[in-house]
Amino acid sequence: MTAATRTVAAACLAALATGCGESPLPPLSPLTAAARALTLDTHIDIPLDFATAATDPLTADLQVNLTKMAAGGLDAGFFIVFVGQTARTAEGYARAEADALTKFAAIHRMAEQLYPERIEIAYSAADVSRIASAGKLVAAIGIENSYSLGPNLANLDRYYALGARYAGLVHDGDNDLARSARPSAALGDPAASAAGVSALGAEAIARMNQLGVMVDVSHGSKQTALDAMRLSAAPVIASHSGIASVNAHPRNMDDETLLALKADGGVVQVVAYDSYLKPQPEEKTAELRALRQSAGLTAGVRLDSLPAEQRAAYDERLREVETRWPAATVANLVDHIDYAVKLIGIDHVGIASDFDGGGGITGWADAAETANVTAELEARGYSREDIGKIWSGNLLRVWSEAERTAAVLAAAR
Repeated sequence: MTAATRTVAAACLAALATGCGESPLPPLSPLTAAARALTLDTHIDIPLDFATAATDPLTADLQVNLTKMAAGGLDAGFFIVFVGQTARTAEGYARAEADALTKFAAIHRMAEQLYPERIEIAYSAADVSRIASAGKLVAAIGIENSYSLGPNLANLDRYYALGARYAGLVHDGDNDLARSARPSAALGDPAASAAGVSALGAEAIARMNQLGVMVDVSHGSKQTALDAMRLSAAPVIASHSGIASVNAHPRNMDDETLLALKADGGVVQVVAYDSYLKPQPEEKTAELRALRQSAGLTAGVRLDSLPAEQRAAYDERLREVETRWPAATVANLVDHIDYAVKLIGIDHVGIASDFDGGGGITGWADAAETANVTAELEARGYSREDIGKIWSGNLLRVWSEAERTAAVLAAAR
């Protein structure tokens, strides 16, 4: 992003933040689009009340809103249909499906009813550049945790029709499709297991290939990831993961899995999530847990729901914790990118934030700071072409390959 563009974007953000909510956001001019990489974040979470009066996508107190995307030069993002893992019962499946449909509806409401002049849904890889070139922000849709499919894989077709273009097999806790990298003792998952993708999961992958939906292995166990690569006719993605050799964490991918991903033709989207990027002292983890509990931030309670005075007190205590144990930085993020690029090559590495789902680091705390990531890549010596691949080119290549695979399979049928 040029200095002039940053100035315009910053002015726009300031104006909107002071109440000029109806002011038009600056379009992405052809000159700007040509001068920098198209930026695509593959993992942006949304709350259940997204795109309602309570959570306006333009200005909501979230890490990603349309104002921050425009100001920071974040062109495109996969908005995520996430459901948490609960018991595999009829009631659990019904709740997961209902929550998933609520989030699908919210993304469509944002793009088709509230702000169609600002953002448009991409249903194909080619749509992304077309929409961005027209001066709009791009919304793609991904599924996190295929628990929302229930035991009924017909939902895959339904979700595809609603715009889902990648599907994460599993989340925290095993489901009917696959083994999780972080099994849940509370849900009865075995602590140790060699399981990976189940028979139902294999059926789901086959149907994803037929539809052109990318298979996402983030949150899956190592065996889940390896099984998915073996079973899928198209390359897979890890939509938001870190690198285990840089920071050993159950959610991060080890070298063997990364090399398999390279051979598969896939891409790992390195995620800006503090605990995945650098080790977390037990003391910090305990203090953060206690802070959230004292603020009443239990499961399902959002930070922006706190009264102003309580929110200010929470933010102050959080700053104290981060002063003692600093959060990961953009430099840490690019350390993971550097390692992955050296191991598996520039064509297999991308970027994700996990904003509004726990992501956010010093220097890339929200979408408005997206240009800082590009600046760090430039400082490390990455070329303009390489930065383009990392920010969007590699993911769009895999998406295109998923589409091509679907066409081949359709022709064969």
